[in-house]
Amino acid sequence: MLDKPTAATTAAIPFDHKRLDRWMDEEGIDVLLATSKHNVQYLLGGHRAFFFDYMDAMGLSRYLPILVYPKGAPDKAAYFGHRLENFQRENNPFWTPVQICNSSGSLDTVAKAVDHIRKSGVKAKRIGVELSFIPADANAALGAAFAEGEIKDALFVLERLRSIKSPDELAKLKIASEKVIESMQAVIAMHGPGATKAEVTEALRREETSRGLTFEYCLITAGSSLNRAPSDQVWGEGDIMSIDSGGNYHGYIGDLCRMAIHGEPDAELQDMLADIEEIQRASMKPIKAGVMGSEVYAAGEARLAKSKYHNNMHFLGHGMGLVSHEAPRLTASGPVPYDDYDAKRPLDTGMVISVETTLAHPRRGFVKLEDTVVVTDKGFDIYGEGARGWNRAGTAA
Repeated sequence: MLDKPTAATTAAIPFDHKRLDRWMDEEGIDVLLATSKHNVQYLLGGHRAFFFDYMDAMGLSRYLPILVYPKGAPDKAAYFGHRLENFQRENNPFWTPVQICNSSGSLDTVAKAVDHIRKSGVKAKRIGVELSFIPADANAALGAAFAEGEIKDALFVLERLRSIKSPDELAKLKIASEKVIESMQAVIAMHGPGATKAEVTEALRREETSRGLTFEYCLITAGSSLNRAPSDQVWGEGDIMSIDSGGNYHGYIGDLCRMAIHGEPDAELQDMLADIEEIQRASMKPIKAGVMGSEVYAAGEARLAKSKYHNNMHFLGHGMGLVSHEAPRLTASGPVPYDDYDAKRPLDTGMVISVETTLAHPRRGFVKLEDTVVVTDKGFDIYGEGARGWNRAGTAA
């Protein structure tokens, strides 16, 4: 039985627990309950319940994993999961000293977590939970169990912990990025005039899946339309196409955008994409450990302001990893609302930034590049560098 194995050593903990302790202390959290699949995966060193990979509903309740981490006491950490996770646990036991997988729903899982916290004797005056990722019934039960305590949002703490990627995480992000580009190139080459956006999207799903990725999405345009949803719109002769796709490799998202065309791009289209390329490169130029996050935006927007297309252009930089738009947070005015916490602080080695420049031209259509950039001590690395120009469609058709 592995329900109560011997205590794990700190060396076996797959994340920087002392860093987590510092963030918990700064945010006033005594004990942390992680309940999102991405944060449980991170804290358990890669575990993700295969049965619930892309669904949560089960019977009259839902899947709810809970990892309990008391500040400064990893020897009293615990994981409570679904009964089907025992098969994975038998193959790869978790690091937590207590690991019990016999739950079926949200309330029985949270009851086990509450019982563990009480029996462990850890301080639990201020309990950190992922308010966006804990169901109402479980949160209510937790609050009732610790009526004299305070429930606090732990999203910020966990985001900061994940903001600096390990070599293993970076390797997964690189694989994801490169395979997304490879998939795009294959799909563009095999489709001639007459294919629909829906057909191209489905082909991309198959290509990404065949390369070991989990297909997440494809934002796609064709011709002069700015509509980015898959549809029966035909990609015709001479039309441009933007393909912006996320492919997931073991939880880590490769998120890139590239351009294609049926035929040859005219001088204006070449000029548009070249302009976007220059903005992308300008935004990357200052990226380096120790540089203030705001410099990425300052460089990108300064070059964008010089473009003849600037009235229809937009530059965006955001963090990438297990979650799209995770830390670093570089802007408070992007499409996803959050503060610009990292704009006012130096970038760290291992942070990952997606930089994207979009031209929504009212006559020529949607032209965009998006790249994944990793902060290093000496500068930056680009993951998925290829296919940056006008990719000719139908060359393999």
